[in-house]
Amino acid sequence: QVQLVESGGGLVQAGGSLSLSCANSGQSFFSAAMGWFRQAPGKEREFVASVLRNGGSTSYADSVKGRFTISRDNVKNTVYLQMNSLKPDDTATYYCAWTGLTYTSGWNYWGQGTQVTVSS
Repeated sequence: QVQLVESGGGLVQAGGSLSLSCANSGQSFFSAAMGWFRQAPGKEREFVASVLRNGGSTSYADSVKGRFTISRDNVKNTVYLQMNSLKPDDTATYYCAWTGLTYTSGWNYWGQGTQVTVSS
């Protein structure tokens, strides 16, 4: 079974940086894509960024373009999110997600979430 474990959240001042990582600690599985989502209190979960396992093509939400960078290490089966120029609006619980074997299979696997808090 796939078990995604995130790390790297924390408290940072506005303008600062944080780096998140997500690894599969369970059964080996090679998803088509890996991504990050976030959910702020009282708001719905929203897409942040994704990366394709093969080729490395990336996609970002408009709100994070130019500030966040998603990357993956296929050997380590790990996905990363580098967050720069953080704003208080970036405060949320960040979730790692993996699709199934195809991108269209949907985000089938989720981590437990890691808190990111940006103070003004």
